[in-house]
Amino acid sequence: MSRVVPIHSWPGSYYINGERRWENGTLALTRTTVHFVSSQSKESVADFRLSSIMEIKMESSSFIFSTLTVLQEGNVKHWFGSLKPNRVVVYNVLEHFWRERLLSPTPEAPGAKGQPSKGVELIKLVAESQRRLGDTGVVLSHQGEQFDNVMQGLEKIDSDLGLADKLLLELESPSWWPFGKLPWKPQQDVKAEGASRAAASAASAAGTGSGRNKVIASIPAVVAHGGNADLKPGCLLVLVSSLEVRDTNRQLLHRFERSDIDEIRVHSPYEITVRQRFIGRPDICFRLLSAKMPEAMSVLEMQYKKKVELSSQYAALKATLVSSPCDTEGPSWNQGLQQQCQDTEPPLEVPAGELSQLQVQVLQQSVTQAEAQELKQMLMQLKNLALEAETELERQDDVLDELTSSTDRATMHIEKHTRRVKRLL
Repeated sequence: MSRVVPIHSWPGSYYINGERRWENGTLALTRTTVHFVSSQSKESVADFRLSSIMEIKMESSSFIFSTLTVLQEGNVKHWFGSLKPNRVVVYNVLEHFWRERLLSPTPEAPGAKGQPSKGVELIKLVAESQRRLGDTGVVLSHQGEQFDNVMQGLEKIDSDLGLADKLLLELESPSWWPFGKLPWKPQQDVKAEGASRAAASAASAAGTGSGRNKVIASIPAVVAHGGNADLKPGCLLVLVSSLEVRDTNRQLLHRFERSDIDEIRVHSPYEITVRQRFIGRPDICFRLLSAKMPEAMSVLEMQYKKKVELSSQYAALKATLVSSPCDTEGPSWNQGLQQQCQDTEPPLEVPAGELSQLQVQVLQQSVTQAEAQELKQMLMQLKNLALEAETELERQDDVLDELTSSTDRATMHIEKHTRRVKRLL
């Protein structure tokens, strides 16, 4: 177990029932197991799988202090005490990963190697769809830039028309009038025009906001605010334009707008820190730990690629999570590897023309757990791309409406100014 990099660890003590004493050491959580290593002997005192846990409780020892107990299959009870920072934090993290482990699908046995499986074919189809959708997004972005340039041109024309209106007013005023504008010239038209522009911009912002608030991914997590080590149950919502951190009652703790996020630091595939920096006041920082963080990371790496920073511990832990075709979750990885590889039988060779429909169904490759996970992440990225494309289309629709109204307004002003110039001539 020394080769396995833990997801999280806490100093504490473990009660050895056979010797009736407490042993100081470190409680560590890995992807599939929980183990306690003695600080003196550097050996594992307790080691069990997450899937074998029956119950996790916070209890009081009959002697001196509060403890955390884990009930294992076979009515084996493990006692942990003196946990730092406190037992509530350890309970929240262990209970989260244990619950998500129970809810996750059971790994399938590796199939025979032959023609590409359904999973590989589906991955190729999704990758092609993702590439095409990405190309469409690039075209939409370029089209949006063109619309923005046209809007800037119209705003310049509107400004020039306003200047022309002032000059025409001065030309139209009589020589005996000492001011630049006629006293009987009403200003209500100008105010009405400004009010109509404000209403149009507000409607445009409201229409765009409906698409920007769509949820791409929602994962359960344990959350800590700032430098506080008190991890509490909550969830992380990945939206098109922001990140939301909520508590266990779905109440909003903080909302990070996409442009306000300065750093997303990845400590491990299961732990990240989101930070918004300020000058002259403390930063806003949230630390999130989740068993389903890899699902959200596939979207975060796409949305915030320039703001994602990988820590030095990430590579070490990531290497331990790479599953081989003969991966197992037993306490001894080598023993499980040898046993499973020995139990794997080579595929049967059936002469051509002698396959019945039932045999074809049996020999047909199924989707493995690794392929299903990769497909899930790719579909999350596709969903993100589709929602961003929808948001951009909604924004461009609003820009087109504004372009139409601005063009009509500019045409009306030009015709009005033309008539006034003709009267002056």
